[in-house]
Amino acid sequence: MNPTATELAARVRAGESDPVRILEDTLARIGSADGELGSFRAVRAESAMSEAAAVRDRTDRGDLPLAGVPVAVKDVVAVDGRTPLWGSDAAPSGVVTDDHVIVARLRAAGAVIVGVTRVPELCIWPMSDDPDGVARNPWNAAYTAGGSSGGSAAAVGAGLVPLAHGTDGLGSVRLPAALCGLVGIKPGAGVIAEEEASSWFGMSTHGPLATTVADAAVMLSVLADRPDLAEVHEPVSPLRIAMSTRPPLGMPVARALRAPVDSAARLLADDGHSLDRTGPRYGLTTPCALLARWFAGPVRTATGWDHAVLQRRTRRHLAAGRALLRAGLVRERTAQRWRDRALEFFEHHDVLITPTYAASPPRARQWHRASWLRNALPALRFAPFTGPWNLAGFPAMTVPMATTRRGVPVGVQLVARPGDEARLIGLAAALERMNGWRRTAVGVT
Repeated sequence: MNPTATELAARVRAGESDPVRILEDTLARIGSADGELGSFRAVRAESAMSEAAAVRDRTDRGDLPLAGVPVAVKDVVAVDGRTPLWGSDAAPSGVVTDDHVIVARLRAAGAVIVGVTRVPELCIWPMSDDPDGVARNPWNAAYTAGGSSGGSAAAVGAGLVPLAHGTDGLGSVRLPAALCGLVGIKPGAGVIAEEEASSWFGMSTHGPLATTVADAAVMLSVLADRPDLAEVHEPVSPLRIAMSTRPPLGMPVARALRAPVDSAARLLADDGHSLDRTGPRYGLTTPCALLARWFAGPVRTATGWDHAVLQRRTRRHLAAGRALLRAGLVRERTAQRWRDRALEFFEHHDVLITPTYAASPPRARQWHRASWLRNALPALRFAPFTGPWNLAGFPAMTVPMATTRRGVPVGVQLVARPGDEARLIGLAAALERMNGWRRTAVGVT
């Protein structure tokens, strides 16, 4: 089993491991496995080698939280010399000279940026493919790695890199993390401050994908520029845990996806926490508000793009989004009503546990060739539990709990009130201690 990110960084800080040798091993794994896996859109082998050598020579190496750790970033942020493409051939071309602030923070922490990972066009879908490849689940390659941070999840789940960056506007970190057996964190609104904080009307934020809670916490602390978030402390006092497998609109959830919630709840009850089988009042307006933002959010990203080159499904999606914007149907008051109900719920509970996803994962295929409707139906069935917490701006994360009959991992989602990222991380660490999980897919590394 490959070392964790925290183990690698500790060895580099102590002078026991060479970042260049670590990167050489990483590039070898990518070269041998990613042809089938499809996790990377581009690998920065030469540039990364220079970065690894620079980390080795840094005089402050002993203070770097991610010293020499190979990290993949999602294809939505600028990396020196490469503009983000958002999974599209329609994105404006050109060369950027500056890193995105997220990439700059990773580099400052000693991370080595190995490459950029595959996403669906404009990050709209929970399946990550483009004309050049399909991001496959490393646990069962017949299934998708998820989306829109699917390439990042595939790379970490296969053990190609120990950490990857993602973004989450409706579940795009948590869904692929759950499918690939990983820890994925969506911090609360404003925790990671950066220029594009208004992306998808404030719902989207950056987050880590990792194989352990400690690794995810360290990366979150770097992304947020908050060293305190790297400290993992299990709860010392009993928490009020709510558990619910009822999604908005009451759609059915398969028993295999409900059972891990019961398992997590039993473990936490045995650990001294109180349980309440209840869930928040989602209401009818919450799904409507989420749908409006799902359609309209990508419209802003695609401003100035060559729309004639966009995929057919994307053109239809953006047309609906523009119509909603013209009609004034993206309204802050609908988000605020849901936020108020969520805050009311968390007056009586500390953490909510739900399934991370609600239906069998889609197969791995070239979804970009299919119609909008054929993409939308599996997407909407799959992802009802994650989006409400983007709309509310609450922190949420997923941790592995089980696998399906077909070997695909199943995660549970943990949600808390704003400002409680540390509490979520601590509770996730308790589940990791009690339940444990294999960190990468069987037979990949």
